[in-house]
Amino acid sequence: MNEFEWRRQLRDLRQPLTPQRDLWVSIDAAIDDAELARAPAIPPAPLHQPRHRQRWLVATGLAASLLLVGGIGWHRLQAPASPSVAGATPSSAGWKPADPRLAGAAIELDAARMELKLAIQQAPDSPALQRLLSRTELQQTRLRQLTNQAG
Repeated sequence: MNEFEWRRQLRDLRQPLTPQRDLWVSIDAAIDDAELARAPAIPPAPLHQPRHRQRWLVATGLAASLLLVGGIGWHRLQAPASPSVAGATPSSAGWKPADPRLAGAAIELDAARMELKLAIQQAPDSPALQRLLSRTELQQTRLRQLTNQAG
């Protein structure tokens, strides 16, 4: 046998070949046998149990929702009154340095402080907002010191 004949035989192998018998019948039977072997021998549940379980889940979900709404309402009633934005210190609200570069920084810091106070009103227990507010007030104090040092 030479190389030409090998190549011809290889080309013949690429042709589709139909099986002599139907394979799907034996595959389906094997799957059915495997499912029957794995199925537990537990009798089926009564027909009313899924409805009962569904009602129980709906009732539990409703109760949890009511508890959540009640807890939020209770938290809002018990939250301490946070200081209003209008109650800001008058010295910081009306302060404007003579130097225009420092005046721009003073305006930005004052706007940031006011926004942080509004955010704290919405989330009074946020430690991150409290830290940002204290940093902003510290920067305002440093800016005042720079203004005083500059003359």
